[in-house]
Amino acid sequence: MNARPNEQLTGPAPVRHEPVANPEANARLTAAVGALLLALLAAEGVTVLQVRRLLVLHVFLGLVLVPSVILKIASATWRAVQYYLGSPQYRRKGPPPMVLRLLGPFVVVVTLTVLASGVALLFVSQSARDLVLTVHKASFVLWFGAMALHVLGHVADTASIVPRDFLRRTRRHVRGAPSRQWALVGAVAAGLVLGAVLTPYTGSWLHASLSR
Repeated sequence: MNARPNEQLTGPAPVRHEPVANPEANARLTAAVGALLLALLAAEGVTVLQVRRLLVLHVFLGLVLVPSVILKIASATWRAVQYYLGSPQYRRKGPPPMVLRLLGPFVVVVTLTVLASGVALLFVSQSARDLVLTVHKASFVLWFGAMALHVLGHVADTASIVPRDFLRRTRRHVRGAPSRQWALVGAVAAGLVLGAVLTPYTGSWLHASLSR
């Protein structure tokens, strides 16, 4: 019996691989900038322990942090916005654990408060110094506790995701690895410029305030 044309063997159908959705690219950027921030914050933490002697370096590193913090907030906010707007890809990926979702906005607020008050200390008048310094110190205490929980909640995922854009066998799975890497380089470069421009505003009055 002759086989009909539509019954002729044509071999196995090719397997179609669904491209990795944008959430994976977002996760890679968020994890990479998180790891970068962890390294910068560790260096900044050393200056906190000896802030009187390392004040200029403390201010410089704090300014270097600013663009990277903005990039991290933007990346994390993008994921949240896409999820709550109903993006199918982000819905499939799912949200972070509830505790981390509740903690996230608080981390953002206290982080921005620490950085903004630190920058403000370079420019505020004599009469406002004590108030701004109090805000800076108090927000730092709150930030330290919140950030410790934040890091513990994300450290495992971050450690597994960060290498994916740097290893040949995984970087090609998601488009945009060079762009994400350049975003990190750009954030550090912008921070170095910001530090170089604003650190000279660290005056003797700031030394006197921190020595109390």
